[in-house]
Amino acid sequence: MSQNGSGQDPWGKPGQRNEQKPENSSNNGWDANQNRGNQEQSPPDIEEIFNNLLKKLGGGNKKSGQNNGSSAPPPSLPFNFTKALPIAAVLGAIVWGASGFYTIKEAERGVVLRFGELHSIVQPGLNWKPTFVDKVLPVNVEQVKELRTQGAMLTQDENMVKVEMTVQYRVQDPAKYRFSVTNADDSLNQATDSALRYVVGHMTMDDILTTGRAVVRENTWKALNDIIKPYDMGIEVIDVNFQSARPPEEVKDAFDDAIKAQEDEQRFIREAEAYAREKEPIARGDAQRIVEEATAYKDRIVLDAQGEVERLQRLLPEFKASSELLRERLYIQTMEKVMANTPKVMLDGNHGNNLTVLPLEQIMGKKMESNKAPSAVNSTPVLAPSETQSNLTQPTKVEPVRQGRFN
Repeated sequence: MSQNGSGQDPWGKPGQRNEQKPENSSNNGWDANQNRGNQEQSPPDIEEIFNNLLKKLGGGNKKSGQNNGSSAPPPSLPFNFTKALPIAAVLGAIVWGASGFYTIKEAERGVVLRFGELHSIVQPGLNWKPTFVDKVLPVNVEQVKELRTQGAMLTQDENMVKVEMTVQYRVQDPAKYRFSVTNADDSLNQATDSALRYVVGHMTMDDILTTGRAVVRENTWKALNDIIKPYDMGIEVIDVNFQSARPPEEVKDAFDDAIKAQEDEQRFIREAEAYAREKEPIARGDAQRIVEEATAYKDRIVLDAQGEVERLQRLLPEFKASSELLRERLYIQTMEKVMANTPKVMLDGNHGNNLTVLPLEQIMGKKMESNKAPSAVNSTPVLAPSETQSNLTQPTKVEPVRQGRFN
């Protein structure tokens, strides 16, 4: 110990003086060797590292104090702070890493900003981002949004009309939707209003209120797409619906009457068309039936005439051979045909002025009916002989039956 001029313990901490001797001086060397071996095998103490760092940062003041033999201990950090600092750093790293996990819904896409600049587009699911470095903006790309616009607009014929229209759209490109324009929804609203005013300004008020509603819708849709195309806002217009168009309140009643009259006109036209569609097939069927009946009648007459000619041609040789006999035969055949369709009455002229009439046609008709319906004959009343005789003796008025030419 005397060899060390400064009186400092070689096995102590730097700057610490050896003012107390160990109680057992005989074991001093062995204990010093053991402590030195333990220090070589054990890891360095964090507190000692910080103390050495502070001593080095202190500079000459610490060194001059040691030369003067000052026994004041060097300043050191609190024990709790130095122990908790690495633990806090590890916990902070864990919290920072865990805070970077986020979820994107199925209908959304995530727009990633790295230090405020567009970096990428993330898909639905669980994702991770470095906190305080990246920022994620979720954008719904499947939701159909609706935009409504209305206002009083001037028509081509310098009339005012109040128009309402809705536009259905959805986001097609999330990055362009967020950064192509300042506010895509507001820009689409202004573009819709501009397109609607342009279309209404090129049409008359009567067309807008009556028959031109579909034209206003189609033209507005086309004009809106032409307006938003240069801006490339990442929006897709799905449909444009023309809600209503109203005239000013001062002339609203007159326009309502005009619209009602036009609707009645269309209704009457549709009713007339329906009636025509109902009657036209019937008329065509009747006309076709009449034509077919006339054609059949013509064919029958022609065939009858041809048959008569053929029959007379066959009789011509017989007529040349025996004309009187053939003439009598033809007369008898003709009378048979005529008398077959003529009512026949038998008269008895031997009783003076009283004529006895026998209606053969009625008797023959009754017999034919009795043959067709035997059961009906049993139910008919039977006339007495006197009644039968009176019926037979009474004169019967016979009306001539007009026969057709070809019957």
